[in-house]
Amino acid sequence: MTGLSPSSWSFPSRPPKGIRAVVSRKVALEASGNVATSRQPLAAILKQRMGLTDDQIDEARSIQIEKGGRLGQILLGMKAISEENLLEALGEQMSIEFLPKIALEDIDPELVAKIPINFAKQYTLIPLRQKDGTATIAMADPLDFYALDDVRMLLQTDVEVVLAKPGVILNAINLVYQRESGATQEAIEDLEGHELIGLSTAEFEEPQDLLDAADEAPIIRLVNSLLYQAVKDRASDVHIEPFEKELVVRYRIDGILYEVLKPPKRLQSSIASRVKIMGRLNIAEKRLPQDGRIGIKIAGRDVDIRLSTIPTTFGERIVMRLLDRSNILLDLSEIGLMPDHLAVTEKLIRRSHGIILVTGPTGSGKTTTLYAALQTINTPDKNIITVEDPVEYQLAGIGQIQVNPKINLTFANALRSILRQDPDVILIGETRDTETAEIAIQASLTGHLVFSTLHTNDAAGAVTRLIDMGIEPFLVASSLVAIYAQRLVRLACRNCAEESNLTELELQQLGLTQANGGSGAVMRANGCERCKNTGYSGRSAIYELMLVDDAVRKLILKNADSGTIKQVALRNGMRTLRMDGARRVVAGATTIEEVLRVTSDDEIN
Repeated sequence: MTGLSPSSWSFPSRPPKGIRAVVSRKVALEASGNVATSRQPLAAILKQRMGLTDDQIDEARSIQIEKGGRLGQILLGMKAISEENLLEALGEQMSIEFLPKIALEDIDPELVAKIPINFAKQYTLIPLRQKDGTATIAMADPLDFYALDDVRMLLQTDVEVVLAKPGVILNAINLVYQRESGATQEAIEDLEGHELIGLSTAEFEEPQDLLDAADEAPIIRLVNSLLYQAVKDRASDVHIEPFEKELVVRYRIDGILYEVLKPPKRLQSSIASRVKIMGRLNIAEKRLPQDGRIGIKIAGRDVDIRLSTIPTTFGERIVMRLLDRSNILLDLSEIGLMPDHLAVTEKLIRRSHGIILVTGPTGSGKTTTLYAALQTINTPDKNIITVEDPVEYQLAGIGQIQVNPKINLTFANALRSILRQDPDVILIGETRDTETAEIAIQASLTGHLVFSTLHTNDAAGAVTRLIDMGIEPFLVASSLVAIYAQRLVRLACRNCAEESNLTELELQQLGLTQANGGSGAVMRANGCERCKNTGYSGRSAIYELMLVDDAVRKLILKNADSGTIKQVALRNGMRTLRMDGARRVVAGATTIEEVLRVTSDDEIN
């Protein structure tokens, strides 16, 4: 691992420039054992401070004698020490401070502005602060004296080095090197008087980080800036909408659309062409809808974009769905399940067979819920295969199939094939037709646990939807185990939310009384700079969980309507979406306005 121990640092043949560089070289030579030094040996520090044993050191020295190399690297390869252990020991050996993490508030943006991002990434360093004429620089390799000389020249000051892990520094670089808030508008202004160049059909084999693309044509920088700002603002979708006399760009953030920019109407065709080139679409075809995909890097994060264009009266309307592949998949305990729902879910997903459905409209978090369930049960003794359209996130240890209708790889055809792959658990991205539903039910009846989604308004509606698709009621009754309905609610901003009591009307709307939780203070959305004056930051799910017990099965066999099934389920303890949302309001997680927005009035009964 480069840049972690004195043994791994190489020294260029040309002499270093500057007094401090000479000192750095002396320290480097001492650390590498090429000159006499009174510094404590690295192995002794690791033994004393990190609990390294004599046997481990002896084993490392034996490997060193046999194969060569340096002790620190060998111990890392043996997993006797961690990267952090080694850096701490090096810091002690050379009297350099070690930083386990770097917070954004520790970094001076004016100092950062003097160091190009490419230089910072190349040498894995970042300036932190300046005091008394000396700048503090975090580095993974404090003995890279040529880089230090360059930093001194760029900053025009002396430097002091602190140690940090390469990953910590790179993460800080990606977070702190942000474009200014006016970058998009500046890109538009740069287009004034310029030819709209850069619209060649270049291939995008290896995505370039948009933060590194500072020397592109103006129209390219404009589109890059739009995408960068969308990722920075946590937008899930970017809408580019042409009207008669204007062009509007909107971002969907936490489920709500916000207008962010109105580029000049004359740029409409150029922006559309640039986006279509990125998605490898036909820029000459403007009369038909087109779909494509774009893979980009933004601040070191891989982002997949699903691109859709449609012709309208005033030009092509473009929508881009952003999928941040670097997002950490949530655990079951983090997606919004209340403790009682979580306990039941933990049991349901470990069943050996049956169908578990998750219902809700597009964008309600169904895939996130299913991925969380799969991650929980993903163990080496289970064979899990998914059929999705599209595969949104890669799940380690799970076989994922991307549906491709162009080659007749439909949900139904893929399901037939994976049943011959001896699966234990199957995830079907969406049950769209009768054929897929029939195969899923047969799979569940033959000893497989099946997860899938449906587009229905509530849990009980999923039963009647399957029957309407042509599935026999007795098959539905015997295969279904549980049905979840879910919605996403925005969470109250923790920085600006204010406490307040519920009014009588609000208690009635939520179906609460003073006795069942309506007497405490709840949060009200206010708005601040941190949440962009919306009053909300982030989202979580609310759930309606209907267990298919004997009472519900009898109604299914009688072909009862969804309203009757729902009433029986409620009597047996089911909570509606609004009832579950009311509990989140009382807990202070969200607001009553948000719960009322995503649920319907008939759910309080």
